[in-house]
Amino acid sequence: MDGRETTTRRGLLRTSAGLGAAGAAALAGCSGSAAGNGPAFEEGFEDGLGDWEAGAAIGPEVDVADFDWEVGVSEAEAASGERSLRIWNQGDYDDGVTWAVHPVPIESGGSYRIEVSGQFWSESESFNTIRHSLMRLGPEPPETEEEFPKPGLNTTDLGETPYGGLRDALWLADGWREYAFEWTTPELSTETLYLAVGTAVIWEADATHYVDDLSVRVEPR
Repeated sequence: MDGRETTTRRGLLRTSAGLGAAGAAALAGCSGSAAGNGPAFEEGFEDGLGDWEAGAAIGPEVDVADFDWEVGVSEAEAASGERSLRIWNQGDYDDGVTWAVHPVPIESGGSYRIEVSGQFWSESESFNTIRHSLMRLGPEPPETEEEFPKPGLNTTDLGETPYGGLRDALWLADGWREYAFEWTTPELSTETLYLAVGTAVIWEADATHYVDDLSVRVEPR
């Protein structure tokens, strides 16, 4: 018994159309402020999914309804505490991405330097790239794989970009490994950003990964 709370493609999946309302609600996992007094957002999944929404996409050759995936909270692994976000997806099509997204409050009308970090778990170290880690922070929630960074890209050294994020190989370590990026924002006209974390299928095999200890730190430019 691992205490899972899970969303699957066959379960109740609230789409990104409902996320705008979530941005105006009280946001579980948030602390600090957008002015640099501690993290603007932290998440360890100890209280379940809360306002996290799940999503998935796959290339045009496959109907997304045929792509099996699961997103939930599990006690099987944890970087700290007792729970983490569990992401599973099938590898049969050698394609597909699965993610979870959460609103993050921001002060409108400013431009910022934002640091985002999180821990990803892989079953073992492998020479084969079985999955990529995905992280994204931007004014809109992602809906397709193309809205995440391309393989190997990290926005840390790119200067001002429309959104921040990374896409990097998993299975680089046995167990937990930190992934992080920085985003230099343009002037923002929104009071809500959206943090998405997930995995992209690279190798034709099913795989489970866990995500924990997410942090978003915001400093005015």
